[in-house]
Amino acid sequence: MTAAEPVTSSVEALAEPVERVGRGWALALALANGAIWVGWYGPLQILLAAQAEDFAPGTGMSKETMLAWVTGAGAVVSLVANPLFGALSDRTTARRGRRTPWIVAGAAGGALSLLLLAGAGGVWTMAAGWCLVQLTLNAAFAAVTAAVPDRVPRRQRGAVGGWLGAAQILGVVGGTGLATVAGGVGAGYAACALFTAAGVLPYVLRHRDPRLPRAARPPWSRRAFVTSFWLSPRRHPDLGWAWLTRFLINLSNALVLLYLLYYLRDRLRYDDPEQGVLILTAVNGVTLLATVVVGGVWSDRVGRRKPFVIWSGVLMAVATAALAAWQTWPGAVVAAAVLGVGFGVFTSVDFALMTDVLPKALDRGKDLGVINVANALPQVAAPALAAPIVTYLGGYRVLYLVAAVIGLAGAVLVGRIRGVD
Repeated sequence: MTAAEPVTSSVEALAEPVERVGRGWALALALANGAIWVGWYGPLQILLAAQAEDFAPGTGMSKETMLAWVTGAGAVVSLVANPLFGALSDRTTARRGRRTPWIVAGAAGGALSLLLLAGAGGVWTMAAGWCLVQLTLNAAFAAVTAAVPDRVPRRQRGAVGGWLGAAQILGVVGGTGLATVAGGVGAGYAACALFTAAGVLPYVLRHRDPRLPRAARPPWSRRAFVTSFWLSPRRHPDLGWAWLTRFLINLSNALVLLYLLYYLRDRLRYDDPEQGVLILTAVNGVTLLATVVVGGVWSDRVGRRKPFVIWSGVLMAVATAALAAWQTWPGAVVAAAVLGVGFGVFTSVDFALMTDVLPKALDRGKDLGVINVANALPQVAAPALAAPIVTYLGGYRVLYLVAAVIGLAGAVLVGRIRGVD
């Protein structure tokens, strides 16, 4: 036993939660989560692609390559930002708690960064703006996700994960809708910025975040801080396998979404591809919403996680393969619906599974940040894989077959996690 353990064991912010959270708390946190996803996916689905199409002529890059470079650069920032801000929030001793200050600062910074991105005049300012968006919104996202193991007992995390997953897809749909109907790139960014800033207010104003006493915070050591980000798969094998399965399934999903606008325009010859992206996103959202909370609640009641994650991953792989085999507009609609069913269950139950394998209460934010790298790293890997496949190695059919194989591998490897039913 270390000297710090007698102090931290009685600290509310570090205790294992036992009291169920109310619906108001869960919905407020879900709204904050959805607001962050609006700030991400309005640009990712519509606005960055539109800017790339405007800026590409005369640069020597195709619009696909430019979009890949910009989103890849932002994803690199996200890889660092999420665990970094998670670790900083773990050490925060502010009166408003460990997580709330970072939610406020991250959402405000994200809104300002979106407004700066709206004024981008070329590829370099576009890339810089998107990197700032990723930096700031990841600060807020790291704090939002860490609030769940801070406050929610294990047998309620599937349900709360379901509400966060529902808010995530509503954020994707909302961001896509705002970017589509706002009336231009600048107006789209402004609408997303406003929603991102406003959406976190109900949580930060109405709900208390437990404060970490200064006595419970470990002494500062730069070396210890840096080395803490390495979570050995040998010492924590369940965490390692959980991270890998999340990475593979998210990489498969990222490969599907990255060039969706171009797929509709260049392969399916859909008349209004931007409207098509909105329709597919809405279809996906409806079926996801039908399963995300139900899947999480069901997982809580039966006390099992792995079967839900495995079969949802298999279902998503089948839907992705359908995009390769059935390249028509009706095929795209069906695939979007089936992907929503699978991703709904995966989103809620996989999140609960991740919180179940966290090693230490003192490092929840940092450890979840490391796990969330499995969400951001696919944004780096997907452009690197997708651009050469689409350009040189067989086009969209091969791209979606590769995505299906990757997602299936992620589903199968869930069985390697031993410490969770």
